[in-house]
Amino acid sequence: MPGRRISLLTVKRTATAAVVLAVLAGASILLWDWHTERSSRCADGVVRMGPTDECVGVTDGTYVFRKHLQRVTERIKEENDRLVKGGEPYVSVAYLTSFTLGEADSNSAESVRHELQGAYLAQQRSNRGDLKGVPRIRLLIANSGSESRHWEHTVDELVARKETERLVAVVGLGPSTTPNLTALKRLSKEGLATVASTMTATNIRDIEGFARVVPTNRDEARAAAAYLRRKKVGTAVVVRDVARENLYARTLSRDFTEEFPRGDGHRMVTEPRTFDSSKAVWETELTFIAQQLCQYRSEVVYFAGRGKHLTHFIQRLSNRPCTDWTFTVMTGDDTTNLTRRELDEAAKRGIRVLYTGLAHPDMWTDRPDRVSRPSILAFQEGGSMDEWFPSDRHEDGQAMTAHDAVLTAATGAQMADGGEAEVTGETVGAMFRQMHGEQRVPGASGFLSFRNDGNPVEKAVPILELKPDGNPVFVEAIFPEG
Repeated sequence: MPGRRISLLTVKRTATAAVVLAVLAGASILLWDWHTERSSRCADGVVRMGPTDECVGVTDGTYVFRKHLQRVTERIKEENDRLVKGGEPYVSVAYLTSFTLGEADSNSAESVRHELQGAYLAQQRSNRGDLKGVPRIRLLIANSGSESRHWEHTVDELVARKETERLVAVVGLGPSTTPNLTALKRLSKEGLATVASTMTATNIRDIEGFARVVPTNRDEARAAAAYLRRKKVGTAVVVRDVARENLYARTLSRDFTEEFPRGDGHRMVTEPRTFDSSKAVWETELTFIAQQLCQYRSEVVYFAGRGKHLTHFIQRLSNRPCTDWTFTVMTGDDTTNLTRRELDEAAKRGIRVLYTGLAHPDMWTDRPDRVSRPSILAFQEGGSMDEWFPSDRHEDGQAMTAHDAVLTAATGAQMADGGEAEVTGETVGAMFRQMHGEQRVPGASGFLSFRNDGNPVEKAVPILELKPDGNPVFVEAIFPEG
């Protein structure tokens, strides 16, 4: 039956060819997956994401997210390597924010660089400086991408490192936006302690294991209102950003509107004038608002919006039709995110600009009892920050509050290590409620204690003025007791 033999032989050959093709196809798929993975990786723990191929994720300093961060990143990497190679007991703390910034971000490259520099100072002090303790701090750098678009990926990466890299806390956390708040809640749910260094929205509170080292928007609004009332300012109008995800603007506007009219002779001349920075026409809206303000003749305009929108508003206000009327613009801490060029441009417009900052190196001149001397000296002329990063100035307070956030996490780890329980995110977060009296954190922005809701106790707020040279100048500090 030769026909049958040929048929069987054909079948065998066909089957063999099919197996070979399947193996080759599988190998091709694996090779393609390997190539795709390799091309999407920027470094271990850091991948390319989004239409602009942002490198997001977590690094120990091996990878530099932006060239302007190279000097401080290399210092962090060096300290991390020394720690691991030396075999000293350590836990990891991650500094999370948007390090690959785009045009829509409220932070500036300068401000996030200062944050990382302050975080490094706290690491140094905790590991081998005047606040040396156990466990030591290994500092990770976590990038959530422009506008925190890729926070989910980065948070997943952080959660995966809880056990393998002894991660106990995530600090920084970026400005008060919906994505950052969502990331914060997810980290808390996963049992990690969290400390905010720039997040001021009043409604962020009562989250497990959470603390913030900065004043809330209510604190800032109360300080601004108290300062203006004492200066006999009688009338004010609010200009507010109503973008849905801008938690900062929403609570800042509400809190100032409640605080300023207290007492006789102080009133809001109209309901808030609003614009929406999430819409393409926001610049046009600010142009019309600036013109409309002439009819109200208020002494102060309280701007409840981001610093990047403030510059456009001041430009429009400088071209107002009522040139005979002098305006003072008061705003919140997001002004500290402006670049030197943007500050200079705003100051040249002939309008007095005051704002409530997060911290300032000069705010303790009259109250040295309210701050740790070694902590504040590090940020003043000739201090550690000058020595390590001589090309940067640190009046914006970003480095100070980032330092305090890392220091709070480190203090929590040291306090937890003194007990019987293991040092974990849960035990570190539990220590935040115990940071009172002798256990206060010796922050550069003042001694730090925390309420049960995570907010700082008796937080002083500096009033700053934008001068014509673009430099923020300290005016005075407003203390909670008045």
